[in-house]
Amino acid sequence: MKQLHIALLSGGISSERKISLKSGDHVYAALDRQKYIVTRYDPKTDINRLVSDAPEIDAAFIAMHGPMGEDGTIQGLLDLLDIPYQGSGVPGSAMAMNKLVSKQLYKCSGIPVPPYIVINHNTKINSDDCIKRLDLPIIVKPVNGGSSLGMSIVYEKNKLQKAIDKAFEHDNTILLEAYIKGIELTVGIIGNASLNALPVIEIIPDKQFDFFNHTAKYEKGATNEICPARIGDALTEKAQSYAKTAHNALFCSGYSRTDMILQKNDIYILETNTIPGMTLTSLFPLAAEKAGLSFDRLLDLLINLSIEEHKQKRTGKARDQEEAVV
Repeated sequence: MKQLHIALLSGGISSERKISLKSGDHVYAALDRQKYIVTRYDPKTDINRLVSDAPEIDAAFIAMHGPMGEDGTIQGLLDLLDIPYQGSGVPGSAMAMNKLVSKQLYKCSGIPVPPYIVINHNTKINSDDCIKRLDLPIIVKPVNGGSSLGMSIVYEKNKLQKAIDKAFEHDNTILLEAYIKGIELTVGIIGNASLNALPVIEIIPDKQFDFFNHTAKYEKGATNEICPARIGDALTEKAQSYAKTAHNALFCSGYSRTDMILQKNDIYILETNTIPGMTLTSLFPLAAEKAGLSFDRLLDLLINLSIEEHKQKRTGKARDQEEAVV
């Protein structure tokens, strides 16, 4: 069997660069060298080399997080270079990265989200009004970004402005969101035309953390992750159904992971990740393993899905061109 030439992309210029490099390291170590020739590229420094090598590349594996990696930017470049890549294309990547657009599309698809307020640099902030509408505590987060960077939970009115300023360091538009006290869950989805939901993961950050923040996500032992979640069959099915609906609502493809909160029997969708982390402590590989997919087999499946999706896109383009000629 011919080895496939895989371009492994990690690093980049976002605030999640270090996590991206860790994901890249883990993927690089796991890719089967009998199946793949793997060349690493850091978009911060290697764009020209990637463009030059494009004709020899069979597929790309994107291990990037945050802006300029997970937001459709690198996906657009790979489309121009005609290189298959795992995960969502430009529209799905861009919409999932934007938490405001995501919320609007979730609501249009009938899945519940916590109440929220949108604030930009031109918004005059009235703390009393915000608290009246959302109550305390309030979640403050950038609209674009991941790994909980710039995110805070505000318990007191006099700390709201500081949290807002912190979020504005990461984006020009931020969200104030009602705090839903409950069980944190996440559900991975994998597939192209036919979607499969992975086992639900229950996330329990250590008591030292107010929420599943950046440190709790990536520091080994900082969070207890229970898979499958202890929520019963009916709620498991509901969570998996919501994750599929979120995936479709955002025009995702290949795979995704949707985070949510369970409060009693109600589930609220928080956000969808189009390039879930692939580090040693990441959640998507954990759920895949519980579903019987070892990490190397998971990578094989994602690469195969990317090539399959690329072929279908090419067929569609060829058909459109033929119809245009006729």
